[in-house]
Amino acid sequence: MRRDIVIGNWKMKINQQSAQALVDEIIAGIPDVDADLAVCPPYLYIPEVGQRLAGTRIGLGAQNIATHLEGAYTGEIAAPMLKEFLCKYALVGHSERRANYADTDETVAMRFQQAIDADIIPVLAIGELLEEREQGVTFDVVARQLNAVIDFSGIENFQNAIIAYEPVWAIGTGLTASAEQAQEVHLYIRQLLADKNQRIAENIQIIYGGSVKPQNAEALFAMPDIDGALVGGDSLKADSFLKIYSSFQK
Repeated sequence: MRRDIVIGNWKMKINQQSAQALVDEIIAGIPDVDADLAVCPPYLYIPEVGQRLAGTRIGLGAQNIATHLEGAYTGEIAAPMLKEFLCKYALVGHSERRANYADTDETVAMRFQQAIDADIIPVLAIGELLEEREQGVTFDVVARQLNAVIDFSGIENFQNAIIAYEPVWAIGTGLTASAEQAQEVHLYIRQLLADKNQRIAENIQIIYGGSVKPQNAEALFAMPDIDGALVGGDSLKADSFLKIYSSFQK
């Protein structure tokens, strides 16, 4: 049976002092919920946040991962470096990386593979722009982004991965796909995977991202193919983040 999970993406919206306070508040307030929980701080704060999380059931993740194992790649952070600090997860293909830093389907696939090779769970973000949804090509976009990684890495590697469906038009905008809209795409993703490997399709966690809040989390999590959330802004407030996580109890 698939486990539910909530992952917080702190982006570049936090400093050392607030990161310390936030992680301590999350640790102190974590409810007894039978689901996984993780946070992805900026690279600089991974060591300290990781130390604070040691001995808890909260996982540590990175917001990105390099396309190469090592070499002359100034400013990049390679998978083995993240592994040294016990990162369990790494986001790959977030729309902000695709839009602002020229990530392509090919480089996303490379990042995905680097995570797999280092025994880090890649959280593969896929999703459509507003104009693509309005044009009725959501499924085409999602299939293209997902198939690029499958073709590069192989379907079997998805047994150690998470997929995050994040409609770009709902990230940081306050807009949210309805639970029914999100479920429709999650089901499509699972069916696409099932055409290649039924076992992986049934077991993979597919989570939703895009202005997830305590007010909409319960409805989203009630959908049969939504296994949790990748949370942005509300992961920076311990109370809101834990309320989203607590929605699994309802």
